[in-house]
Amino acid sequence: MLLQLLVVMGADAAEPAQASLLEQRAMEWPEWSLPAPLPRPRARQDLIYPDWFEGDWQVQSDTLDPDGSRLKNESTLLHRARFKRNQAGELVGDRPFNATAIGKALLGDALLSVEQDPERVNRQLARLSDDVLLETSVIGRRQGVVSTESGRERFLSDELVLQIVHGPGAPRLSRIETLTRYEQCEAGICTDQRQVSYGAPGLQTDQTLAGRSSRFRLVLTRLPQDPAG
Repeated sequence: MLLQLLVVMGADAAEPAQASLLEQRAMEWPEWSLPAPLPRPRARQDLIYPDWFEGDWQVQSDTLDPDGSRLKNESTLLHRARFKRNQAGELVGDRPFNATAIGKALLGDALLSVEQDPERVNRQLARLSDDVLLETSVIGRRQGVVSTESGRERFLSDELVLQIVHGPGAPRLSRIETLTRYEQCEAGICTDQRQVSYGAPGLQTDQTLAGRSSRFRLVLTRLPQDPAG
């Protein structure tokens, strides 16, 4: 779940087709033998969310088995998330806030700080205890929005991340693909997230992650707006 230290271009006519590709990819999970051929985002090309994400949220995350049932031996993870407008008026995740919130929930005091690359929105550095640095870069992305039968929207995103752990010894690398389906629901936003870790060809690979598949259920509940904010 270290990938969750991270987590669309504007809506257009191509989005239903993109969403169809992502739905098909989700159905093939966990049999992902290779990463999906995702377009590489530009340095300042962020993940743009639908308007219904705007604001602050309480997030409840549960680990699931492949059939979608909650794993009883895994604890529920609670943290906050924030989505706000950038200078272009696009709705994006507040990356430093979100990464810090998730990291503290996962790692506690072992997470010292999170730094956002000022030149590349898709790259972050997390400094951990014991002189460990976690470098995370989004190297592939596809997204789409479709309407459901209930008239609500479904937002899908598939991201491929290169994760490098710098510390004592040689850097350890892995690629992690995360496909997430978000739907408006009574609670706020209900999410099904599917993930597979891959080795990094020709490089020193983090063998603790390679080949591992995971599935999560996230429920986002909107928090009251801060009058001072």
